[in-house]
Amino acid sequence: MPDVRQIAAEIVAREGGFVDDPDDPGGATKHGVTLATLRRLGLDLDKDGDVDEQDVRRVSRDLAIDLFVQHYFEAPGIARLPQVLHASVFDMQVNAGSNAVKILQRLLNQMGQRVLVDGVIGPQTIAAADAAAAMAPDHLADAYAIARRNYYFRLADARANLRKFVRTRRGGKGGWITRAEGFMSPRYHLTDQEFDSRVAAWR
Repeated sequence: MPDVRQIAAEIVAREGGFVDDPDDPGGATKHGVTLATLRRLGLDLDKDGDVDEQDVRRVSRDLAIDLFVQHYFEAPGIARLPQVLHASVFDMQVNAGSNAVKILQRLLNQMGQRVLVDGVIGPQTIAAADAAAAMAPDHLADAYAIARRNYYFRLADARANLRKFVRTRRGGKGGWITRAEGFMSPRYHLTDQEFDSRVAAWR
């Protein structure tokens, strides 16, 4: 299992460089670090008295890794979850904030645990995750990744402007889907036909 900084470096690599897509809820982003994150943390990187797009452009890979480890892994308590979940929940925390934990909590409820869906990793969620990992040690990571994929599909079902993150212009799997499937066993990847069927209603 890679250590947390290696996982963070892989997240940074997936996120890429500077982007400012008007349809992306994150807005201006570099290496996965959003303007909202810099403002929340008060990081005026160019020391001009405000936090704006120019500060986002100054985010380095090393700073992104540091911020992710401190604020998206350690602060939410992901380290207290079973290790098999660390990489995927961490990646999703960067990608979707507290929805990462809510996805897990809903999954745990579906697995027979009793957890409040509040996006907070507390004693109840930790105990439920430990129980689920003991019950299905070879399947929990896959189940979480599938739940992530379903979350992305539901977002795109509800908001047409987000569909480009799920389906490419050529009709294949978009970045959100390939990202989720990167954390699950290949046998659970959607075939092209299955993917086409899932998004057929969007045409």
